[in-house]
Amino acid sequence: DEPYRMFTSRAEYRILLRQDNADIRLTPRSYELGLAKKERLDRVHFKQKQTNEIINYFKKESIDPIEINSALEAIGSAPINQKVKMFGILTRPTITLLDFAIYSPKVKEFILKFDLESIEQAEILMKYEGYISREHELADKQTRLEDLVLHDDFDYKRLTSLSAEAREKFNKIRPRTIGQASRISGITPSDISVLMVYLGR
Repeated sequence: DEPYRMFTSRAEYRILLRQDNADIRLTPRSYELGLAKKERLDRVHFKQKQTNEIINYFKKESIDPIEINSALEAIGSAPINQKVKMFGILTRPTITLLDFAIYSPKVKEFILKFDLESIEQAEILMKYEGYISREHELADKQTRLEDLVLHDDFDYKRLTSLSAEAREKFNKIRPRTIGQASRISGITPSDISVLMVYLGR
């Protein structure tokens, strides 16, 4: 086979493989291999520390209706009637962390202490927390099932939920485990999910 081109749509765990966290995912490994300097690793750790500090602040602190309702109404979002945690409001799709900083002096004072990269990452992690958590669970589950055995005599053509390419390659290569099947070029995460459903996992 020719070298397989990785399309975004074919990447496993696309929500985890984001541009904004590439440095956090890859720098520690680069440092272990001698490709990144300690200074770069320290910058990544500093970014993580700032990001966590911002998230903890929004999960802990509440905001009054008088501070944020004008912002909510301006963007067509429902106003609040009582003090609520800022994290809950930030998960609304139309409001941004910048909106908080514009309309709330205390948030502005707090947020000005941080680097823009850390602010952007914190906002992404808060807004998509549910999706990211589910994807982590799926990744952990698939890791645990890496060595799950696939029978040699299984007829993959019977699994019509698999893509035509997957049925053809599985019948030809006869992968021994889920892990091996997932690393065959052209196999998508949804193909692996079909196998896992069939195996009752």
